[in-house]
Amino acid sequence: MHASRLAYYLRGGRPPGGARTYPGCRDGRPPRRDVPLVLPGTLYFARESAVWGGGTGFYDPAQPGETPARAYLLTVGQFSDIAAQEMYREPGQDLALAGVLDTGQERIGPGRYETLVCPGSLDGVPVLTFTAPWGLPAAELNAPSVAYLRNLASGLVEAHGWSLGRAADYLSSRPGASGHWSPAALLREL
Repeated sequence: MHASRLAYYLRGGRPPGGARTYPGCRDGRPPRRDVPLVLPGTLYFARESAVWGGGTGFYDPAQPGETPARAYLLTVGQFSDIAAQEMYREPGQDLALAGVLDTGQERIGPGRYETLVCPGSLDGVPVLTFTAPWGLPAAELNAPSVAYLRNLASGLVEAHGWSLGRAADYLSSRPGASGHWSPAALLREL
């Protein structure tokens, strides 16, 4: 959700607090537009992030609840290159999106971010994201790191105008973080 974090996917580089340098997109221009939105489904933390340490954030559109997000108006090439970077693939090839646009979800590989999801459209433009092929019921939950949560919280503040307290309440309640992070403990770290 954080615009400066997206810039590392677009132009390349290593985000502050991250352990990975991204090659960037073929087209490094900023998005033409961005808007906050809320997706149906649940954010949860599982496995181990190679970039941030601790649990990685995943989206399960099949679970009840709502997930605050941010929609960026990107080209197909930019979306494809961002997805490739998260899939630990080399950017440079456009994804075939017909399947996900027809069915709402398509698994394009076995990896952690290799399932494309189209939870709807916004102003006639499909909303696309990617997540794990497993859902929350099958997830290996793991608490996220402070660095990762700071990044997510700053994105919630930036995109949705939330206070840090509201962001701490929300993030600490997500599966994987819940029981490890209390709202007060997380707020002290943000």
